[in-house]
Amino acid sequence: MTVLDTRALNRATLARQLLLDRADLPALDAVAHLCGLQAQEPQEPFIGLWSRLSAFAPAQLGELLTGRHVVRTHLMRRTVHLLTADDVLAWRGRHDAMLRQRVLGTYRRELAGVDLEELAAAGRAVMADGEPRSMPELARAVAGRWPGPGPRPLGEMLVAALIPMVQLPPRGLWRTKGGVRNVPLAMWLGREPAPPVPNGAGTGRPVPGVPDASGPGVSDASVPGVPDGFGPGVSDASVPGVPDGFGPGVSDASVPGVSDASGPGVPDASDPVGEALVRRYLAAFGPAASADLRAWCGLAGLPRAVAAVREELVSFRDERGRELLDLPDAPRPDPGTPAPVRFLPAFDNAILGYQDRGRIIDDAHRGLSVAGERVVLVDGRVAATWKATDGTVTVFPLRRFSPAERTAVGEEGEALAAFLSDGESRRAEIGAEQG
Repeated sequence: MTVLDTRALNRATLARQLLLDRADLPALDAVAHLCGLQAQEPQEPFIGLWSRLSAFAPAQLGELLTGRHVVRTHLMRRTVHLLTADDVLAWRGRHDAMLRQRVLGTYRRELAGVDLEELAAAGRAVMADGEPRSMPELARAVAGRWPGPGPRPLGEMLVAALIPMVQLPPRGLWRTKGGVRNVPLAMWLGREPAPPVPNGAGTGRPVPGVPDASGPGVSDASVPGVPDGFGPGVSDASVPGVPDGFGPGVSDASVPGVSDASGPGVPDASDPVGEALVRRYLAAFGPAASADLRAWCGLAGLPRAVAAVREELVSFRDERGRELLDLPDAPRPDPGTPAPVRFLPAFDNAILGYQDRGRIIDDAHRGLSVAGERVVLVDGRVAATWKATDGTVTVFPLRRFSPAERTAVGEEGEALAAFLSDGESRRAEIGAEQG
């Protein structure tokens, strides 16, 4: 089996993530290709698209938001993502159980004894008037019936899990500040999302009496300083002990007595949404292992979906010996392909979309990816962080730049400064190397 080294995986990732060459794509098509952009920091998707598209203007994304073609909602890993309307309608039900379990992973004690279906019904009744509400407002509206948990656990369970919601503009518009105001997804789009899969076995749906793998200890609210709703944002914490391979018997649900393989005694073993997610993930992130797939979406039960599409795929190994799967015709550029400097926003999925991020960031700097740092790719790898203040983009190298690299970083920084200031500034500075 062909072994792909780190540089080969890096160039494949850059190509799939539209970071090797800026793509001549409409913003909507780019959001769809990337399977959404992480967006708990509302301005960051603009930077992510600018770094990927050849003719991107902020108004394009603003029009998609106000025109209801893209939405901001909790989905993968229970993080706020910017997704196309079609994708969120198709995918939301498949993520339902994971979203519930991740909230319970943080508030299991506070929500003990709360019937979640009753809570969901009460929340829907409040939201039926069509009025946008903040998370605390919705929580206070139902707190009289459930006074024990407090508003934050109730609000997070309702908004992030039980009721598919969207965050309304002006939240997420260019250079516009706006608090989080939520309305039900179906009201905003005029279409109902696909329902959750009713059978739990191997689909990521909860099995009665059995804790989910994404329960306590798997925190998705550990990024300080990222406001959204009640407070801190979300991490993509991976689950210790989840195997990396795609092979037989590899389960990422870890539910005793529940098989992930389809076969006799497993009712309704098909998982068409999961199969679509596997294909879409590989198109945007492959080649990748099952642990990478789960790190991206947070879902349990995907080995069955992988098995269903496996004959469509090709396989490789990385230098650690993990099996990687990929779409046969997806780009895998020559490892020697030059990679241009790219400035990435905070929490970019080009980094967070993998469990093994060694293809794009050194282990010594891995913490930057969940700490909300904006980073600079030089020769395809994270080589600096950056900030923008008063029209100036300042770069803080993590290693020494060659003269050519320094020039390229400066030129891209000037272009970014012009983008962020609507053409009023092209100031870029490169600071001292960080210790």
